[in-house]
Amino acid sequence: MADGKTGLWIVGARGGVATTVAVGLAALRRGDAPAYGLATETAPFAGVDLPGWDQIVLGGHEVRGGTLLDAARELEAGRVLPIGAADRYADDLARLDASIRPGVLVRSGAAIESLADAASVVPCATPREAVRRVAEDLIAFRDAQGLERVVMVLLGSTEPPVDAGALPTDVAALDASLDDAARCPLRASSLYALGAIEAGAALVNFTPCLGAGFRAIEEKYFDAALPHCGADGKTGETLLKSALAPMFAARALRVDSWVGHNLLGNRDGAVLADPEHKRAKVQSKERLLESLLGDAPQSHVSIEAIDSLGDWKTAWDHVHFRGFLGVPMAMQFTWQGCDSALAAPLVIDLVRLMDLALRRGEKGALGALAAFFKSPLGAAPRALIDEMNTLVEWARR
Repeated sequence: MADGKTGLWIVGARGGVATTVAVGLAALRRGDAPAYGLATETAPFAGVDLPGWDQIVLGGHEVRGGTLLDAARELEAGRVLPIGAADRYADDLARLDASIRPGVLVRSGAAIESLADAASVVPCATPREAVRRVAEDLIAFRDAQGLERVVMVLLGSTEPPVDAGALPTDVAALDASLDDAARCPLRASSLYALGAIEAGAALVNFTPCLGAGFRAIEEKYFDAALPHCGADGKTGETLLKSALAPMFAARALRVDSWVGHNLLGNRDGAVLADPEHKRAKVQSKERLLESLLGDAPQSHVSIEAIDSLGDWKTAWDHVHFRGFLGVPMAMQFTWQGCDSALAAPLVIDLVRLMDLALRRGEKGALGALAAFFKSPLGAAPRALIDEMNTLVEWARR
């Protein structure tokens, strides 16, 4: 088993996924729940040196008000958590609440800014100050808790995309941009990523946000000998695409079109109702098919906010394909899942695996963890089974 304690620092620490992670770890520590959804608890990972449940210590940043106990009760009401879980694990939630610090809100987009509580946001005159504040919080957390390693996980809402042409092209330009709030193109997710570097922490970007997804910041991670991975957790419709699309390719079935309609509620749905924020999510979901099929079918992805669904997302897909002699056929499927319950175990898996990467001294984008992401850094998207085989080989190395 890994030595010492590992910090899991969550950006978006009172959101649905973060709250489910906190309750889930508490339940696992007490033996109250089976390890469903956790890849690292399956047979291929037996014997891999990963931290135990009681070695993972939680903290985080948040720009919204409220408490984790309130968040857990809201999830209970939405059938995401078992009834009584909020009160049963109230002490665990209170410990995390005590470690949550006000977050930074820099060019995060109107929809995210509308959710923020002024008392939960650190005012920063420049992007460099935001990076410094983030790093100081991480270092204080590590020292106060006596942690051996820290992994930051981005779980905040989806920011609008950043124009690639506006990004700094090298480390010098990146560093210079941090002193000019008016001209720096970076959003909060990238400033959090830079703060993680300053604090010596690994990074997991579970969101479609830019984070560490450009060359200059990748160079900084490599130079700092720190690992990072992302982006955009693969939990629902895209997970199915990565399993089903290779089937069509393997049988030489020609996919002419693949249309997906996605419905979701909760705060993610509210943020993605804004066209600018939605654009980043749609781009992430659309990238997969061409790499798996060999060519690009006509494709359309829609995302609609439906308040009544709460944390339960629904995806309906229609696949139009041709077989022998050009005969047209179709497949339709419906995916209905609980967003937080699908994502939370992946977050726990990723923290355990990034802890392993830190102990191994790995650095830069970890393409071996591509199985968890829609838009993996350091690797091209592949069939899910191939990505899982690569992950197991890497973990058992």
